[in-house]
Amino acid sequence: MDIPRLHPDTIDAVKQRVDIVDVISEHVVLRKRGKDFTGLCPFHDDKSPSFSVSPSKQFYYCFSCGAGGNAIKFLMEIGKQSFSDVVLDLARRYQIPVQTLEPEQRQELQRQLSLREQLYEVLALTAKFFEHALRQSDGQAALDYLRQQRQLSEATIQQFQLGYAPGGWQTLYGYLVEQKRYPVELVEKAGLIVPRSEGKGYYDRFRDRLMIPIHDLQGRVIGFGGRALGDEQPKYLNSPETELFDKSKTLFALDKARAAIAKHDKAVVVEGYFDVIALHAAGITQVVAALGTALSAVQVRQLLRYTESKQIVLNFDADAAGTKAAERAIGEVAELAYQGEVQLRVLNLPQGKDPDEFLKTHTAEEYQTLLQSAPLWLDWQIQQRLLGVDLNQADQFHQSTQDIVKLLGQLPNATLRTHYIHRCAELLSQGDARLTLRIEDDLRTQVRGQRWHGRSQKWQRPGDRTLLEESEAQLLRLYLHLPEYRSLIRESLEHRDLDFSLAHHRLLWQLILQLESAEPQASPNAHPLAATDLISRLYDRGEEFPDQLQQAYALFQLDEKTQRDLLRAPLVIRAATACMERIMCEKRCRHFLSLWEKLDHSASAELRQYYQQQIYAEKQRIAELDREQRQVTFHDLAQLPWVGEFQAALEQIPQ
Repeated sequence: MDIPRLHPDTIDAVKQRVDIVDVISEHVVLRKRGKDFTGLCPFHDDKSPSFSVSPSKQFYYCFSCGAGGNAIKFLMEIGKQSFSDVVLDLARRYQIPVQTLEPEQRQELQRQLSLREQLYEVLALTAKFFEHALRQSDGQAALDYLRQQRQLSEATIQQFQLGYAPGGWQTLYGYLVEQKRYPVELVEKAGLIVPRSEGKGYYDRFRDRLMIPIHDLQGRVIGFGGRALGDEQPKYLNSPETELFDKSKTLFALDKARAAIAKHDKAVVVEGYFDVIALHAAGITQVVAALGTALSAVQVRQLLRYTESKQIVLNFDADAAGTKAAERAIGEVAELAYQGEVQLRVLNLPQGKDPDEFLKTHTAEEYQTLLQSAPLWLDWQIQQRLLGVDLNQADQFHQSTQDIVKLLGQLPNATLRTHYIHRCAELLSQGDARLTLRIEDDLRTQVRGQRWHGRSQKWQRPGDRTLLEESEAQLLRLYLHLPEYRSLIRESLEHRDLDFSLAHHRLLWQLILQLESAEPQASPNAHPLAATDLISRLYDRGEEFPDQLQQAYALFQLDEKTQRDLLRAPLVIRAATACMERIMCEKRCRHFLSLWEKLDHSASAELRQYYQQQIYAEKQRIAELDREQRQVTFHDLAQLPWVGEFQAALEQIPQ
C-alpha cells in the first residue's frame, strides 16, 4: 500500500497527545535537571551530556551538533522513517483515530491498524485466561510448582502475570473462537492456535504448560513462553513470529527493567525466564533475558539506550551449554565490544549455578558483590582458553597460545593490545619472569601477523589487480541489476570473509549498504530495492563523491556481454568470489613466508612453527579453492572469458 496522505486533524491530534520525554527516553538515558532533561546526544559521538529535552516546549536540542525538533522529528531521524510512518506509529501507540485524505486508502489503513489492535486485545484476554486457569483445579500443579519449587511469592506471580494453559487440545480455541467469537484467522495470527496437518480444524499451541507473558516496552502482551510441566519437549515453547512479536528484537522483562537499568547504569542479561523472575523478586531489577536465541546486536543497542556507561553483564550458566551461549552472544556483539560501544562483562556464578539456583542459598547482596567483580568479556574469554589446560604440555601450551593470538589480533586499540599481550604472557609463563619476556615478544609478533588481513598491495603481483577488478566488478554489477541474487552475494562474501579491495568498488559497496539500511521497511522479509531505484539513488549519492565513483559508473550500464553474464549469475558469483579469495590467500602466504625467511636463528621454535602453520593453512585453502573451481564444468567456465585468464594464472602458482 502506498503511504497515505494523513488528514491534518490526525497530525494535530498526535502532536498534542505525544509526550516528548516518553518518546526520547526509550532511546536516550535522560536525567532531570531543573525543568528540563539532559543526556548524551544520539546523533553524534557525545562524550558529555549536551542533549536537552524540554517537556514544556515539547522540543529537543543538542548544543554540540545542533540537532533539534519535536518528537516526530526525533523519531524520523533516529529510525530513518518517513513523516507518515512516524505519525502512524504514534497514532497506534496513543490510540488516536487515523483519518486520511483518500477514502480507499483510509479503509486499507484502518484494516491494518485494526489488525494490530485486535491482536493486542486477543493476547491480553488470553493472558487473563491463563491467569484464571492457574487458580483452577487443573492449574494446581503449576501453582504448586511456582510456590514450592520456584519459591515465588503471590506478589511476584501477579507482577509477571504467570498463568497456566490447560491440557486440552482445544480449550483456548473454544474460549476465544466459540465463546468470545474472535475470528479463527485472528487467533491463528496471534500465534495461539495451529491448523491441523490434515487441514481440518485447529488445536491449541500451548497445552498443559506454565505460561509466561512477554510484553513490549509499553507493557502490552505480544507473545508467550510456555514451560512444560512434565517430560514434554521442547521444555520451553515460545510464540511464533507474528505481526507483534519478533523474538530476535525482544528482551523479556525490558518493560520492567529499563528504569532500574538507567538507575544502576548497568544491564544484566540472563538465560531464562525464571532467572529474570527470581532476580526481580530479590530486588535486583535491572535484569532481562533473550528469548531462546543468541543475544543480538539489535537487542544490545536496545539496552544501551538506558545506560550511559554502556555496561552490560552476561550472567549465563557456567556449564558447557551456558559457556557456549556466552561465546555465541559475544560473537554477535563482538564488533560493538571491540569498538568500545559496549562495556561487556561476563559473570559465572560459583558451582556452575544459574541465578535462580544461586538465590535459593545466597543473598541478593552476595549476588550484587559478584556482579560488581565480573570480568570484562575478553578477560573471561582468555580464562576460558586456559581453563583445564596443562601449560607444561607442549601441545596444550601451543594450542592455548594460538587461541589467545586469535583473540588479541582483533583488538583495534594498540594500547589495549599491549596491555593484554603483557597480561597473557604472564599467564602463559606461570610466573617465570624471564620466560614472560620471551613469550611477550613472541605474542606481539604473532598478533601483528594475525592482524594482517592480506589487503596490502605489497604482496600483490601485477596480474592480481586485473583479476580482482574484473571479479569485484562482476559481483557489484550483479548486485545492482539482479535484486533476487543480492542475499546470495552477501552470504558468499561473508562466508569467505571477503571485502572489496579496490577503493572505488569499496566506496560503491559502502553506499549500497547505507542506502539499503536506510530503507524504512529494511528487514529480512522485506522486498529489496528495484535495480532502477537503487541505481538512481546511487547516482544521487555519487554527487558527493564525483571523482571517487567515476570509475564505478560503468557498472550501472549493461552491454551485450554483461547481459549474458546476468543469465549465469550463480556461476559468476561462485567463480568471482573464489578468485577474490584465492588472491587474498596467495598474498597472505607470501606475507607469512617473508616473515619466516627473516627470522634469525635465535627466534623461538614456537614462532617458527606458527609461521609454518600459517603458510601451510593458506596453501591448503588454495588447494581447496582449486578443487572447487575444477568442479565447475569446462563448458560453463568457457562461457566466462575472464575465468580462462584466472585458470591460467592458477597454473603459474607454485604449490
